[in-house]
Amino acid sequence: MMRYANRTGRSNVSGYEIGDEFIRVKFNRAARIYTYSHRKAGKHRVDKLKILAQVGHGLNSYINRSVKKLYD
Repeated sequence: MMRYANRTGRSNVSGYEIGDEFIRVKFNRAARIYTYSHRKAGKHRVDKLKILAQVGHGLNSYINRSVKKLYD
């Protein structure tokens, strides 16, 4: 799992793992790792999550706005 850069210092995301059709996200103070996949969240949203994770900015906000309940 890659460490999330958290460029603003305010994100609740601590790490992520990118696969071909999914992204797994680890949140601070959460034991569970959340998987967002093409099947459940859709390719467009998962691709956006991957970009935000790699940039290190906006991932937590996008999850809360667009895919919060769409994890596997």
